[in-house]
This record gives sequence, C-alpha cells and structure tokens, in this order.
Amino acid sequence: MKLKLLLLSCFIIASFSLRAQSFSGSGGAIPDNQTPILFPITVSGLSNTAIDTTYGIESVCFNISHSYDSDLEIWLIAPDNTFIELSSGNGGSGNNYINTCLSDLSTNLISSGNAPFFGSYKPESPLYVAHNGQNPNGVWNLYIVDDFTTDAGTLLSWSITFGTNIGHAFTFPSSNLPIIKINTLGQAIPDEPKINARMQIIDNGAGIRNYVNDTTYAFDGHIGIEVRGSSSQMFPKKSFSVETRDSLGANLDTSLLGMPSENDWILNANYTDKTFLRNTLTYELANEMGHYASRTQYVEVFLNNIYQGVYVFMEKIKRNSGRVDISKLTPTDTSGADVTGGYILKVDKTTGTGTGGFSSAYPPTAGGQVPFILYDYPDDVTIAPQQANYIQSFVDSFENALHGTQFTDPIVGYSKYINDTSFIDFFLTNELSRNVDGYRISSYLYKEKITKGNKLFAGPVWDYDIAWCNADYYNGQYFTGWAYVTNNSGGAGYQVPFWWARLLNDPNYANKLQCRYDQLRSTVYSTANINAYIDSMAAYLQESQDRNFQVWPILGVYVWPNPSPIPTSYAGEITKLKGWINSRLLWLDANMPGTCSVAGIDQTVTVNGISAFPNPTSDRLTVSSGYNLMQTATVMDLSGKVICDFKDINAGQFEINTTTLSAGIYLVKIVTDAGAATLKFSKQ
Repeated sequence: MKLKLLLLSCFIIASFSLRAQSFSGSGGAIPDNQTPILFPITVSGLSNTAIDTTYGIESVCFNISHSYDSDLEIWLIAPDNTFIELSSGNGGSGNNYINTCLSDLSTNLISSGNAPFFGSYKPESPLYVAHNGQNPNGVWNLYIVDDFTTDAGTLLSWSITFGTNIGHAFTFPSSNLPIIKINTLGQAIPDEPKINARMQIIDNGAGIRNYVNDTTYAFDGHIGIEVRGSSSQMFPKKSFSVETRDSLGANLDTSLLGMPSENDWILNANYTDKTFLRNTLTYELANEMGHYASRTQYVEVFLNNIYQGVYVFMEKIKRNSGRVDISKLTPTDTSGADVTGGYILKVDKTTGTGTGGFSSAYPPTAGGQVPFILYDYPDDVTIAPQQANYIQSFVDSFENALHGTQFTDPIVGYSKYINDTSFIDFFLTNELSRNVDGYRISSYLYKEKITKGNKLFAGPVWDYDIAWCNADYYNGQYFTGWAYVTNNSGGAGYQVPFWWARLLNDPNYANKLQCRYDQLRSTVYSTANINAYIDSMAAYLQESQDRNFQVWPILGVYVWPNPSPIPTSYAGEITKLKGWINSRLLWLDANMPGTCSVAGIDQTVTVNGISAFPNPTSDRLTVSSGYNLMQTATVMDLSGKVICDFKDINAGQFEINTTTLSAGIYLVKIVTDAGAATLKFSKQ
C-alpha cells in the first residue's frame, strides 16, 4: 500500500511537471544609447486563463551577449503592464548571460551572482508579482536598457515558462512595527521623476500590534514616490523618496509617525547594512550630542501588496523649524543682511539632479580631484545669482583663511567663519564610525544669517550605512587608522577637503577636540551607552528582521561592500558591530590628537547632564544639554552680577563668545525645558 501511494505521488508530480509550457521569443540588438527596447513574446493557448497562487510563471530565461553586464537593466512586463525587475546593475565589469534562468524557487540571488551568469537565479523582484489573477494569454515583453554608452550588446534569445512550480507571496498577520502600504496604481517606480501613488500607514500606537488587514489608518493619502540613492540603486531592495501630496498633486505638509509636519520623507532600505542600525545609531548619538539629526522610525513595507521587508522611515534633511532650523531665504533676499543666510550646502557626488554648486579653492592632494560643494538650500534651480555669489565667497574666505599662514589667529584666521564645535563633533562622528564616505560625499554644511552668528556649521550627519565596519575598501573594515586621511588610501574618487587635516594643525583646535572627546567618552560615547542602544533596537527588530531575511536571504552572503568575515545570523551581525565599536573606541582613546589638562581645573564641567567645554576657555564656551532644549543662558561673575544674558535659545547646544571677558572665574546658569543648572568655568 505504501509503495502504491509513493508511486501515485510520483505520478502526480510528473503530471504537474508535464503541464509546464514554454514560449520562446527572438532577440536583437540592444541599443547603446540608454534607449529602452522591448522584445515581445505572444503567449496563447494556455488552458489556465488566470495566473494566481496555483499556476503562474515558473521561469524567465535568456541569453545575452554584452561586455559589461552591470550596464544592463532587464525587466519583464506582463500583459496587464505589471513590471517585474529581473536583473539590474549586476555582474560588474563581467560579460554575458548564458542560459540564465530566473525563478522564484532558486536559492541563488542574481544580485549576489558573478558574471558570466549561468544557471538558475532568484530575480531581483519576485515573478509572483504578476500572479494577480490576470490572463497570461497575451503579449509579454522583455524590457532591456543599456545605461551607459560605451559598449553594445545583443539579446540572442529568451523564453518564459508557465506551470505549477511557482513562488508565493510572503504573508504574516501582524507586526510590532508600523506597517506601510504603497500602491503605485500599476506603475513602475522610476529613479525620477516621482510618480503619483497612494500610501497607507497602520500605526495603532506604542505597544499595540499592527495588523496587515487593519482598515484604520494613521495616514491614508496621496504621495509622489521615486527610487533614491546612488550606488544603493544596484540593490534589489530599493530605497525611496516620498512626498506627501494633496489630491491635485501639490505638496502637502503632514505629520507622519509622530514626526513634525513636512512633505519630504525617505524610506531607507538598508540592504547592505544587515543590522539596520548604522544610520539610526549615528543619528541617535548626534541627537545626544546636542545636534539635529533626522528622526527615524522602523517600519515594515508592502509595495503593491508584495512584502518588501524592514525599512527606516526618516526625515529628509531640509530647512525647517523642525529640521535644520536656519533662517528662511527667499529669491528676493539678495543684499545686505538678508542675503547672508540661511544656506544648506553638501559636499557630494555630482551625479543625478541638483548638481549646481562650486569647487573648493584648494585640491586636497597634488593633482587630485577638487571637492565640489553643491547648493542644497536654496537648490541650484531657485538660488538667486547674488545668493550663489555670496555663499561661494563666504566659503572661499573660510578656505583662504584656513589655508593661510595666520590660520590659527582668532581674529583673521578660520575661526571667524566656522562653528568649530560643530566641526569637532562632525569629525568625531566620522572617526568613531570610520566612515569611508565621511567628509568627501554625503556631507552637509549649513550657514546661519549674520544676525544669528554668521557661522558655517558642519552637519547634519547623514548616510552611514557603510560606516561602522561595513566597507571592505579605504580601510573601512579596520578599527585602527583615521577616516579623514582617505585621500591616502589609494585613489579616492571623491576626495576629502583639506579642511579636516589643516584644522588639526591648530593646537587650540586639537586641544578642544581632545576635551570634547573626553567629555563624550564618559557620556554619549561610553561603551555602556552605545551597547544599550544597540541591544534595545536589536530586541525591537527581532521578529521583523526574521521576516526581512526570509524575503532577502542575504545573511552570510556578500553584499557590496560587506567586509569579511560575514556573520551567518542577525545575532552574529549585532555581535560583530558591538565588538568592532569597542575596539574602535579603545584605539581612539589612545590616539586622539590634542591635550586636555590644566592643573587644578577640570576641562569639562558637567552638572545635571549639562556640560560646558573647553574649560578653561579662551574665546568660546560651548554648553551642551543633550536631549533637553536650553531656553536661557546667563553669564555672571562670582558675585552674581549678570554680564550677559541669552534668551529663546531653544537648542540642545549653544556657544558663548568669551573673548570680551577678563581672565577669571565665572558662572553660567542654564535653564532647560527640564530644569536648571549653574556651572563654573575659567577664562584664560
């Protein structure tokens, strides 16, 4: 009896296999001019007039001759216009797809494969996306575009097979994270421009589970959406820029997931960062240091009813009272104090849109690439010529002063142009995280109006997913060495501005750096504080990360630019991150430049979580209150006589100019939204 059942089972499986039916199409030349081309196959005669959870696409196979595979984007388009991304930007400089078949049941990711591609791979997007009840009889198209114009290729042949050996959508009932559903209304999401779509957010509140089938939404409205990122666009799990809109397509400021009202947002995929923590950890530490960094919220995302995994929903860096809180600049602010601010700039790549800006006046290395500084606010489209001239002149003046022989002079040197505390904290963030992108790309700057200090600030911090030991180039995997010397690491395509090395040649700046590091090391940068954040977030993500890696099975798999060894579990990724940070901190303890010691005086005074440094001070005293916003600051002598008074600070960090104070001991009383503290400091 058992034998008969076994034979019957084999017969049934064989019968199902025999039902598979393939259709073949012809090939042709692939244009080498970034023009998409469609290669059709007409499918007819299938008895199953609907493809769903039992019958659908088993595989898509093709042969392509091309000398640089990563130039190619290859998509499948169903008769109902459903787009499925098969392979985009894969294979590096290798050539050819040889009898390559893409199947949802394959265990080999095409994005992790090597050219020439031969055999079976899992596509970048699942084939089962097309299994939506549509009639498979009709015209299917293989869509191919060659993104670069240096080498041509040819599609030799392709085929599509239908049957019962198909993949199925990943489903789950609920999550401890908010759930975001996006419906693109049958459209593929391009790099640009944004397409109209609809977004729903299920967020029942802290500690309450969110169910996939909930019909009560924290947000349900129109959005514009596009793929975002530069090198990250090669990953199958895409990041997106999202813009909340009204029904007519105009920008609509909205508060989402407890964040201040705005219309520009980001869904960050964190595909290469298997901890999902590197960006959020960086932003958390920056917040604790008293700076603005993007607010974040972990979510799980469905795109057109297909589960995409864990994302970080976050604020885009933007001028706003709730984000980068600098003065508003209009097109008519072209003279006097009005033209002086505020501005947001970005040292970055010159690819994509919004590439207007100006070059640094000084190449960092002989014959090296000159860093480029982009206009971010106002952008290169809306910035007035007078404004562009002003901000470039200001940065030129800063660079000239820093490059000059009197650069350490407090009157004519660099310090009249920059908030050195922000530069110190930006330096420490990039060095603690050993950020290979630090300083040279994705690096923001902002400048305030002359009536609000007229200084250039470094920050906000941004884009740290390949920091914290997550890059196998420019020495990013090592806990030793400095990130600011990346120009010496072997041909950095985008170079670090000369500013960072030059600043360290000023003994006063280096001493302030050491004092600030000492203060942070006992608070924000303490091993216990950092580990507590990592452990709490890892616990929070425990159930959702498991779902993410079922859809994207990359644990233990090399994803550019993961350094070896590559942990095979999420717990292993967390352990590796914590171990590297501990080693990095110990190295920084032993190698931080500068000296912070004056006999009998503590270099950093801290009371009730409020700190003042450096102490003693010569020209500036920086007061930091961590999370709590300072409201007022009053400087007094020891008799209690008020020397200067500052109102409406509303910030976590504040700088007091002490150049006019006589040498001696003073008090500064700080009132925050959580209480008050009085600190003693010394003026040299």
